[in-house]
Amino acid sequence: MEFFRIQRDLPFMRYARTTVFVSAILFVAALAALVTQGLNLNVDFTGGTVIDVSFAKPTSPSTIRGLLAVNHYRHARVQNYGTARKVLIRLPTAGKNSKVVADRVVRLLDQKFPGTALRSVEYVGPEVGRELADQGALALLFVALGITAYLTLRFEWRFAVGAIVATIHDVIIVLGVFAAFHISFSLTVLAAVLAVLGYSVNDTVVVFDRIRDNFRRMRAGTPSDVIDSAITRTLSRTIMTHILTQLMVLSMLFFGGPVLFGFALALTVGIVVGTYGSVLVASPIVLWLGLKREDLLPRAKAPGADRP
Repeated sequence: MEFFRIQRDLPFMRYARTTVFVSAILFVAALAALVTQGLNLNVDFTGGTVIDVSFAKPTSPSTIRGLLAVNHYRHARVQNYGTARKVLIRLPTAGKNSKVVADRVVRLLDQKFPGTALRSVEYVGPEVGRELADQGALALLFVALGITAYLTLRFEWRFAVGAIVATIHDVIIVLGVFAAFHISFSLTVLAAVLAVLGYSVNDTVVVFDRIRDNFRRMRAGTPSDVIDSAITRTLSRTIMTHILTQLMVLSMLFFGGPVLFGFALALTVGIVVGTYGSVLVASPIVLWLGLKREDLLPRAKAPGADRP
């Protein structure tokens, strides 16, 4: 379905060097932020204290979070579970002090919200966080390998290289934003990064599919013309899909509260960068690798190949 049709093919490949140069600068900046500052890993990865608290009346997590921040617990994560009177509080504290810190937090809350009760306190060791980080890295690796194999079998190895470079570009820039601005990186953010990876690949496959069809259908024109035509023909779908998806994600970013902020921010950045990468990074790489019409046509059998 096309909501608008562009009559003339837009010359995307004419500006390929410029767009890839911009992407290279963003990629290097993001990589530098990751190397020099690192990710601000949440208690999910670093370990800490999980405090289960109940209140006499429904209480807003944002109010609890503000009270804790004023009293030197700025990195506390607060969220409801079950009902509006049950709250989980995560603090990056040492294991030996977990019970002491939990009692101090409950006394602080009880002064503001009478009837506060400590249900349980649990310490999550850093070894659990390291295991989660390792599993997350393995997940990214296996997804990348799966994408490479899929695109190589469905299209051609040049498409696989272009898609992997664009996908790595998208993921590194998203991680670089979190490193540069020291935003908490939690398991939900990791899930968003994996979603960005899949979203980026899906958009790239749509463009690549049209490029392959154009090479088989168009008898005239250079490879640049064929790719420009493919991107132009998919532009309506790309714009409408990304606008609608971004509207939903922005609603989570602005109205979802602190619990969803990291998740929504990763998706917001990932959708923008992924759209740019699919069109203006992956496609130029395929072109520069020397893709030709002959590479996508069925191979002719040699004379006598079927003879016994």
